[in-house]
Amino acid sequence: MADATNVRGGCHCGAVRFEASVDLAGAMECNCSHCAMKGFVLTFTPAEKFKILSGEDKLTEYRFNKKQIRHLFCSLCGVQPFGMGKHPDGGEMAAVNLRCVENVDLSTLQPQQVDGKSF
Repeated sequence: MADATNVRGGCHCGAVRFEASVDLAGAMECNCSHCAMKGFVLTFTPAEKFKILSGEDKLTEYRFNKKQIRHLFCSLCGVQPFGMGKHPDGGEMAAVNLRCVENVDLSTLQPQQVDGKSF
């Protein structure tokens, strides 16, 4: 991760909080049914660069399609600040929803468009 940025974020109600080291230049938008409906802007980071600070007991899991990604959302407010899964190389990773990160101006990012409908 060449240009890592340390970020903090969480869900809408504040019950779930996290911190991570992410590459903002690696932001992406996916057109799969799940990402498109929720309007995610995501970036991925190795699991060891991601930490849940609070609210792990408030998280609810949703899986769909190949059921490879644990889409985690707050059981109180319904917001999905991150998900957990594996990179294609098998390494554990976190998918961080940049809409849930503090002090990131999404208008300054140029997310890569990913054709998730074809996966």
